[in-house]
Amino acid sequence: MPHNGAMNYDHAFHAGNHADVLKHLVLLALIDALARKPAPFFVLDTHAGRGDYALDSSAAQATGEAALGVRRLHDWSLAQPLLAPALARYLKAVRPALEARRYPGSPLLAADTLRENDRLACCELQPEAAQQLRSLFARDPRVGIHQRDGYAALKALLPPKEKRGLVLIDPPYEAQLAEFDQVIDALKEGLARWPQGIFALWYPIKQRRALAPFYRRAAALPARSALVAELMRHADDSPLRLNGSGMLVLNPPWKLDESLLGALPQMGRALGETHDPWRLDWLRREST
Repeated sequence: MPHNGAMNYDHAFHAGNHADVLKHLVLLALIDALARKPAPFFVLDTHAGRGDYALDSSAAQATGEAALGVRRLHDWSLAQPLLAPALARYLKAVRPALEARRYPGSPLLAADTLRENDRLACCELQPEAAQQLRSLFARDPRVGIHQRDGYAALKALLPPKEKRGLVLIDPPYEAQLAEFDQVIDALKEGLARWPQGIFALWYPIKQRRALAPFYRRAAALPARSALVAELMRHADDSPLRLNGSGMLVLNPPWKLDESLLGALPQMGRALGETHDPWRLDWLRREST
């Protein structure tokens, strides 16, 4: 969702919404899986945005999306006797920012998980947002800021010197369904350069039936396996709003599906206003 060259999109209006909740819960689960092994890893955030958002800003107040997203989820969680580990992990990560009426973007959440020898590269095309990222990470040598197109960065920055890692692709989809052609091409490029990398793509859901070609093409990508996790706030039959969103994970780490299967039903109960608020499916599963 954070913008990368799309002038009309400003994530400040949407920070902490239901899409951010899903995206960042999956992101943290992926990075935690990488951190379980001692070898260093690399994270590439292709559409990094500003990295930090004020929830009391005029933009955030205008939409109120955080109140129906992360704040609702946080308040709901306080009354629950037992949270799924992945959900508890996410809420613990964002709680300090929420208490300061802020919401951390994916660069901040990723950087907070890095060890001494791990690296994060953040790509952001918009000058103002790129400068904010530079300010956020001015004292962190593990984080590199690149003011450049995120899709082009896949060619420039992959494969990394580290053998292991993750690419997060999170474009604004201002071109609507046409953007899916670009993201599929980007995933093909990334997998060709770094076949063993984990690739996580966020995508919007308005009318799910319109995504059938995307699902087919994603299943045919040259990855070992492909998993989709989706969270719906509304029924998926209105083209006029963001009804939900999904994360496509290529080469997911071991037991990611089990981790998400615990968290998604709780997220759906807290945030969904539809009878079918979540989905977890293998588009293709590695043969054993």
